[in-house]
Amino acid sequence: MEKEISKATLKRLPTYLSYLKSMPADAPANISATALAAGLKMGEVQVRKDLALVSSGGRPKIGYNRERLIADIEDFLGYGDTNDAVLIGAGKLGRALLGYSGFAEYGLNIVAAFDSNDAIIGTTKSGKPIMHLSRLAETCRRFKVKIGIITVPAEYAQAVCDLLIENGIMAIWNFAPKHLSVPENILVQNENMAASLALLSKHLNEHIQKG
Repeated sequence: MEKEISKATLKRLPTYLSYLKSMPADAPANISATALAAGLKMGEVQVRKDLALVSSGGRPKIGYNRERLIADIEDFLGYGDTNDAVLIGAGKLGRALLGYSGFAEYGLNIVAAFDSNDAIIGTTKSGKPIMHLSRLAETCRRFKVKIGIITVPAEYAQAVCDLLIENGIMAIWNFAPKHLSVPENILVQNENMAASLALLSKHLNEHIQKG
């Protein structure tokens, strides 16, 4: 039976993975939950619980074999699988995402981008075709795509979201600054850059004023 895992834990796992992979080659072969928590300045109890959900390799007083723990987390997150995705909105942000080769490491493959701008339809970016939106249904069906990435202006985001769901998309990565209404069985991950920039700006202003 699969263990239940919260979204909060799912968001922390890539942080653990990144830390483990960035450790020097001559670091000890084993790492404890205590050491991992200390390195990341996180709560030890939380880290211990998270690791127990994804790996059975922990040993008292020894900890986890680092390489095996990396493999266990990657397996749990499905990094060994390849998930095909479609991207809607081939503007500057969309094309930047198309050009990012790092997605492959995480098992994400953008098969094509879609747009309504005739000037870019029929072109490619980093080997990925940019097609007219009318070809979305055919592409989703052919590649059995389940992930959609939205990089359109806010006013078009909900209509694009509805279109993706109509074509079998189960998970949406939303870069548009717009709250999307979706059925319960659809997962939306929002990347709100405006909110992130506002937090960065507020942090800077507070520290500049203190200085």
